[in-house]
Amino acid sequence: MTLREIITVPDEVLRKKAHKVKVFDDNLRTLIDDMVETMRDAPGVGLAAPQIGVLEQIVVIEFGDEEDEEAPAKLYTVVNPEITRMYGDRVMGVEGCLSIPGIVGDVERSTSIVVKGQTRNGQNVKYKLNGWIARIFQHEVDHLTGVLFTDLAESIWQPAEDYVDNV
Repeated sequence: MTLREIITVPDEVLRKKAHKVKVFDDNLRTLIDDMVETMRDAPGVGLAAPQIGVLEQIVVIEFGDEEDEEAPAKLYTVVNPEITRMYGDRVMGVEGCLSIPGIVGDVERSTSIVVKGQTRNGQNVKYKLNGWIARIFQHEVDHLTGVLFTDLAESIWQPAEDYVDNV
């Protein structure tokens, strides 16, 4: 596995639309492994392929159970993710982004979503997600169409240093 450089604003690749993955091979699996290592090293809870300069529809997300902080984090790797349903309330939440370091903002998102896509091996998957994991998926899937959280934020600010470390 190799750490990849995380692309930051104002790099234009962050504004481009990613392409659907059609070939599920060792190169794809290596890319996904590199993305996971890069996300963990950053550290972050999610990473989309455009954030490392690869215009392919791939997201990796690692997040623990909101109810049980002792439970190990679950790793999601989704190729060609598509949010097929958003439901429940829309709530405001603070978001940050590895591609926009030092900035956070209030973004309104759906509390519950359904995501379908494929695994690293091309098998179909479908997830029903609620709470923060639903927010993280919406944020990462936005990256695949060139949308950044700052485009959606009601307010944006530079938080105190100790807060940034926890976002």
